[in-house]
Amino acid sequence: MSWSDKGQQVRGLLLKTDWYLCFGIVFLLCVLIGLTTAALKLNEVLNDADALPIEAVAIKGERKYTADAEIQVALQDLMQRSFVSADVNQVQKALEALPWVYQASVRREWPAKLKVYLVEQTPVAHWNGDAWLNMYGDVFDAPTKQGIPSLPLLTGPEEQGQAVLTTYQQLGELLTINGFALQSLSLSARHAWHAKLKSGIELELGREDNMARIQRFIDVYPRLASQDKKVGVVDLRYDTGLAVDWDDAQKESR
Repeated sequence: MSWSDKGQQVRGLLLKTDWYLCFGIVFLLCVLIGLTTAALKLNEVLNDADALPIEAVAIKGERKYTADAEIQVALQDLMQRSFVSADVNQVQKALEALPWVYQASVRREWPAKLKVYLVEQTPVAHWNGDAWLNMYGDVFDAPTKQGIPSLPLLTGPEEQGQAVLTTYQQLGELLTINGFALQSLSLSARHAWHAKLKSGIELELGREDNMARIQRFIDVYPRLASQDKKVGVVDLRYDTGLAVDWDDAQKESR
């Protein structure tokens, strides 16, 4: 075979190889285009609220202060999304932003339902007049609702909510087992405690030894009650004794 024949044979093989290569590249491009188109179409369908709407939201958990209407308003914008594109974390945040919701958990249930479990705030005290303390001592702001029981009035520096609640519970338990009821407790900016009983008696407790001073009041109260006067304020900020302001004396001085 001459060099000319060999050259023609090589050129034929190269042309054939180029043809296969071009065909392979075109086929690969067609496959890629097809996959991209399918992915875009699938993404469009998954994000189409008309094609895959959220058909229902099931709310569970005991609710006293959060109405269905409040939940509907909170989820109004999110419900315009498709079932797949709805972000459950955003749904959770929207629900937990409601004033009386303490915690919310959200999960999808195929084919088109969101399941929500709500835990409401449990108020245990009024805090600084216009806020509340929950059972964990956390401060939260929420409007007053019907059905909220009578709660103690607690006041103090904003960051001391849990400490004031804990002290209230400790003092309240000691007073209750001895026949008294604690109505309010306040902590001043200088960390001095002031308590008021439901009977109207006020107790100045100072900065320390609260339990011991409450016990001193309990021990001496029978003697105070035997007087033909009404107890107004009992100052227990002494190491061993106490001072009494009689309610009648206060009225006479006014």
